[in-house]
Amino acid sequence: MKKIISKKIIIILLALIALIFSGVFYFFNYTKTGALIIWNSTYNPSGLQNLSAEEKEFLEKFVVSARERTNHEVVYDPAYLSIDYPNGDVPADQGVCADVIIRAYRELGIDLQKEIHEDMSANFDLYPKIWGLKKPDPNIDHRRVPNLMTFFKRHGQALEITENPNDYLSGDLVVWTFNKGKTHIGIVIDKLSSDKQRPLIVHNVGAGPKIDDVLMRWEIIGHFRYFGGEV
Repeated sequence: MKKIISKKIIIILLALIALIFSGVFYFFNYTKTGALIIWNSTYNPSGLQNLSAEEKEFLEKFVVSARERTNHEVVYDPAYLSIDYPNGDVPADQGVCADVIIRAYRELGIDLQKEIHEDMSANFDLYPKIWGLKKPDPNIDHRRVPNLMTFFKRHGQALEITENPNDYLSGDLVVWTFNKGKTHIGIVIDKLSSDKQRPLIVHNVGAGPKIDDVLMRWEIIGHFRYFGGEV
């Protein structure tokens, strides 16, 4: 009986040691930056020290909102539709890459449709003229990646474009180009690639909102951080 009790005590002590060790490992391998981001000798996100507590909290909420988008079934559909204004949206089961961004920010009370329309109305000449528009169109302007890039450059932070994953922080926005100039946008999140070297991306490249290891897959042409005037 004493041997059985001793074995139970040893097992309990070993379990406690394992729990303490895992807690220490967790503490030293995660960094609070809005959301939790793993770091190691290869991946150690820069720029954390430059963020205020309010900015970190905002990024945390934004990443949570971005990840939540992957719970929705969305058919990739770039069709032009007339929508409400402000806070207008295409049907919930439709969308493109830009709609992932729009919907993630909208959960935080930020209406990019309204913000971009107001900025384009006052500064139309500063926005791309790719589509031959003569005036702003609140039905579609905010759903076009080049317009998002212009807006984020003007009202957010345009960050350095590098091939170093450490320079991309959870909550950042990344824009790529591929397929003969097609533009694509996604959100950096707090989950790492299988080799722990790159943060993953929430985006919709055609199969609905997904989490993928695509940060360095295509040519990066934009890197932004936007707090929506909340901070």
